[in-house]
Amino acid sequence: MVLAEKVEKSFGEQRILKAVSLRVERGEVVVIVGASGSGKTTFIRCINHLEKIDAGRILVNGHTIGYRERNGRLVEDREANIARQRQEIGMVFQRFNLFPHLTALENITAAPIYVRKQPVREANEVARGLLARVGLSDKASAYPSQLSGGQQQRVAIARALAMKPALMLFDEPTSALDPEMIGEVLEVMKELAEDGMTMIVVTHEMGFAREVADRVVMMDDGQIVEEAPPDKFFNTPKHERSRAFIAKILTK
Repeated sequence: MVLAEKVEKSFGEQRILKAVSLRVERGEVVVIVGASGSGKTTFIRCINHLEKIDAGRILVNGHTIGYRERNGRLVEDREANIARQRQEIGMVFQRFNLFPHLTALENITAAPIYVRKQPVREANEVARGLLARVGLSDKASAYPSQLSGGQQQRVAIARALAMKPALMLFDEPTSALDPEMIGEVLEVMKELAEDGMTMIVVTHEMGFAREVADRVVMMDDGQIVEEAPPDKFFNTPKHERSRAFIAKILTK
């Protein structure tokens, strides 16, 4: 589903990603962990071309994201093509990024109606089904300001699912939530994983990583330093940086 090959990214003089390569199979749940500034968020933003890469390539569902080949080299694709590619990739951010002037239902139906040209009645039916799936059937007419943080994040997940993506990206989806709201969002994510959704999740929720991930990826200083199934990663990490990270985060 995802193939990243030697991805490089810099902001000015600072190298953020250093030849990052990762393969994610269809239906796999990969959790990316690491300290702040290790490149996790930048990497998943590159996967749907929210950040342009400087070198390497990223393929999603067999398509090179953001670029096309011309005379043997990659050049940036047309914006219309990039927009079509992004339709295959759902993304849930730290901040919910809901439209404040739209209801929960309208937030979910906006992209299917205006991007996919889905009939309004069909889009509304799908959106109501998604609200039920994330436990918010009674919040269709509520505005974001009337919802808790956990409820807003669940609407954001439903909004991403409305586009029927092949891949879901989560960028620390619980980091902006109060502790009592984290569980409700993680529960929705667990159900998605059980349904076979391909997911790449950046998170500090180690319980989620242990329980749901097929593989844990450790990033440090813009590089992947270790990949392993959860039991091996948490119980017998090989890399010194992984051992230090686990010791620190599990004692918080």
